[in-house]
Amino acid sequence: MELLFPDCLKCKTGKLLPLSDYGREGATIKYKAWACSNPDCGFNLRIDNGEISFGKTILQSNK
Repeated sequence: MELLFPDCLKCKTGKLLPLSDYGREGATIKYKAWACSNPDCGFNLRIDNGEISFGKTILQSNK
């Protein structure tokens, strides 16, 4: 089965890749964020406490 990801509407060359995380109690949160596969684009979309935010600068975690 081939996975198809949506095109990035900002740069039109990358794909939006789903990212998951863990909640405060350790439960998995699937697709908490989506990020463009094109590193030059940097578009991202995330959900925090029920609020949607997008376009924030992506930084690499030291964790």
